[in-house]
Amino acid sequence: MGQSSGGTPARPPTAIPAYIRRVISADKRPQSWIDQAFVEGIRPFRIGAPAINEFPSEVWGRIAADRARNFRPWLKKAADRRGYQPLRKAIAEYLRTSRSVRCTPEQVVLVSGIQQALDLLARLLLKKGSPIWVEDPGYFGARIAFDNVGAKLVAVPVNEEGLSVSAGIKICPHAKGAYVTPAHQFPLGATMSLERRMALLSWASRTGAFVIEDDYDSEYRFEGAPVPALQSLDNHSSVIFIGSFSKTLFPALRVGYVVLPAPLVDPFVAMRYRTDFRNSSFDQSVLCDFIVDGHLARHLRRMRILYAERLEALIEGARQHLRGLLEISNVRAGLYTIGYLKNGMTSRQAEELAAAQGVEVLAADRCTLRAPDPNALLLGFGGFDELAIRQGLIRLAKALS
Repeated sequence: MGQSSGGTPARPPTAIPAYIRRVISADKRPQSWIDQAFVEGIRPFRIGAPAINEFPSEVWGRIAADRARNFRPWLKKAADRRGYQPLRKAIAEYLRTSRSVRCTPEQVVLVSGIQQALDLLARLLLKKGSPIWVEDPGYFGARIAFDNVGAKLVAVPVNEEGLSVSAGIKICPHAKGAYVTPAHQFPLGATMSLERRMALLSWASRTGAFVIEDDYDSEYRFEGAPVPALQSLDNHSSVIFIGSFSKTLFPALRVGYVVLPAPLVDPFVAMRYRTDFRNSSFDQSVLCDFIVDGHLARHLRRMRILYAERLEALIEGARQHLRGLLEISNVRAGLYTIGYLKNGMTSRQAEELAAAQGVEVLAADRCTLRAPDPNALLLGFGGFDELAIRQGLIRLAKALS
């Protein structure tokens, strides 16, 4: 009695220390916070889930094994705080050909993903009370990063042409910057028009503001020509371009990138160095070989076909099972789509009822700041085969009826 299995005295249970109680009482999670990690398994229709089973893991494993066997030669090279240099060179070339991004490898800095990029940029570019334009509705992860530094979020409305620059100028003409998802607006799916792109760049250069362009899933467009990056139109070093490989390859690969105007590279790297002394060079070297050897291009070609088929299965199944309940958007891009409720429910009511039926959808009002509830749901389709999509739609129809 009073002894642990190892023979040492067991510690009696104690009250929670005061410092922990202070942390718990002060913790205020944002409206958009989603504890997806605590949901057992990945259920239809979770957004952001790629088709992991279709990833060429044997190829990846072969490259990783080769790198591990030949560990010393590349490991001896002096570490670059911007990340593994051959990978930065490969990314610069990939972005040039696929997205018309204009940059040198020296302008590319590797990070762990979009959220780290946003966190570092927020701390580098904004102070407490600094106003920044954000799309409304828009990406909740960006709002969290800007909230963390106490920035003033300026909600700018979005429509089928993207962020309304004229509205932003009326609301807050001298914002320090803007955050946009121009290739595939999150969550509504629109592509920013050329007129809006030029207006945004004109405003930024005129006022000395920055523009963060989040290119989170632009690789997946299923109709029409690829849309060049906003950065490709920028002649005044206004645009900071961010992206990652978590959706194109697999979420556990924590490699993202920030393409910075040349004069901003050193300040950004210095900010990163305050919290993270070294890059994950092994993963970066494996990814570099995967890109240079042509595996990324082949994988993307195959996945565009697969994801287009899964989106069509979702649209066709929704016509069959959700008529009068949910109308799916006609946007043909990305790994998720948005469906507009036709049954009088709010977004949050529909999300909760779907969860009770074992279906994971995201209420669109989690993405709003001042905009009214879009009365819509976000449905991811990338990570689910046609059978899972069909079964999920049947359960969703039961929830929404």
